[in-house]
Amino acid sequence: MTLSSTSFPPAAGARILSLGGYQPGNVVTNDDISARVDTSDEWIRSRVGIVSRRFAGPEESVTDMAAVAGGKALAASGLSPGDIDLVIVATCSAEASIPNASAVVAHRLGITAPGAYDLNAACAGFCYALATASDAVRAGTARYVLVIGAEKMTAWVDQTDRNTSIIFADGAGAAIVGPVAEGKPSGIGPVVWGSAGDMAEKITIADRDSFLQQEGQAVFRWATTSMHPVAAQACERAGVAVSDLAAFVPHQANLRIIESIARKLGVPRERLADDIVTAGNTSSASVPLALARMVERGALKPGSLALLLGFGAGMCYAAQVITVP
Repeated sequence: MTLSSTSFPPAAGARILSLGGYQPGNVVTNDDISARVDTSDEWIRSRVGIVSRRFAGPEESVTDMAAVAGGKALAASGLSPGDIDLVIVATCSAEASIPNASAVVAHRLGITAPGAYDLNAACAGFCYALATASDAVRAGTARYVLVIGAEKMTAWVDQTDRNTSIIFADGAGAAIVGPVAEGKPSGIGPVVWGSAGDMAEKITIADRDSFLQQEGQAVFRWATTSMHPVAAQACERAGVAVSDLAAFVPHQANLRIIESIARKLGVPRERLADDIVTAGNTSSASVPLALARMVERGALKPGSLALLLGFGAGMCYAAQVITVP
């Protein structure tokens, strides 16, 4: 007897079918933060480029936000909950490690008995999850995958710390990944990923009773010197020139960081996602949320190309070129 190695026919490639995003209703401005921390609107704008961000409510969890964003992506895909074979939630800010968010989200959305796991690659989490979803579809271990990046970073940030409280925020972004039609090119390019473990201590949460700490200048130098070659390599592996990109959607870490990476990569400013200005840094949610918002406002046409780049704690990073749904 020979065991089958797949559950579904292997696919020639995978693509994003649809997107969904969610932001909490609580808008927090720089003036709001200045009322409790020794800072100012000008100081924040000049250093990180943020004007406002969204904070989740006390009772609003990572799982709650993930379910809303995932539900939007599922509805936009035209699929039914029964079509989803795998759910992946990328997060580094879950309230607890058990139960995992992915299984709970699947249940809330009416997805019965899918494969379900959470993934923690911090701010690179969505790009990691997208790559593994693409591999699952191409290998035939899943046909349709719900991928979500969701974070409640404010639960892990000291709101009296000027260095971190001005940056981090909450939200969720999601995508449905499925096979490409026969004879069509893949809509998710090869991933370029890696990590710099020797830098891991630059962003930490010491234990369950501690807040996030980061060495901002060290992270800034690492991101602005190490990430543009990763992004360029993702374009090269996908067989795409930077000039072919309709958008560059990096992790929304800091406006100064992403503008520096874009300049070194040769991406025009008008093609750079800058969700950071009004959304803040939402870690693994930032890439899918920024991409979804660009699509929603008509800034990207279906079939155009976008370069995604996630990077952050670990220090983990991942990049791939995708076709806009």
